[in-house]
Amino acid sequence: TECGFITSRGYRAAKTRAPSARSLSDALLIPELVRVYEDNFSVYGIRKMWKAMQRAGWNIGRDQTARLMKQAGIYGRRRGRTPMTTLRANVPDCRPDLVNRDFTAPAPHRLWVADITYVRTLSGFAYTAFITDVYSRKIVGVATRASMRTDELPLEAFEHALYHAGDLR
Repeated sequence: TECGFITSRGYRAAKTRAPSARSLSDALLIPELVRVYEDNFSVYGIRKMWKAMQRAGWNIGRDQTARLMKQAGIYGRRRGRTPMTTLRANVPDCRPDLVNRDFTAPAPHRLWVADITYVRTLSGFAYTAFITDVYSRKIVGVATRASMRTDELPLEAFEHALYHAGDLR
């Protein structure tokens, strides 16, 4: 073979060749890997599966464990929850685009835009809303909460921006 091209003779030779030691070993290890995985409540990741297979008497490497787990389609459970950032509305969004997708401003405090982001902390998620002045690209309002209620968090950031905008004029 040259440059990834295989001839028909090479293909037939590969198909009739006896299985490799690795493929025979994989065929033996995958069912055992799945059994150990299911015995441990189907939550173990690569590192714990590697240790569990060693405890079960299988001399298997960590990278081999990762490859076989991927091949078997088994994955470890991730701790913590994934944040819910968007809930799809049941009705179409009919709000008008007041700036016609033109995010430029001739002077400060003429156009503000808002965004919400989250950060995973030791005690859960912290949600932060920012109000940004389009002209200067400075954050003029900010609010942080433990919940992402859109009727509270962005409004609090907006009130913060309004309060500090009064100081700047």
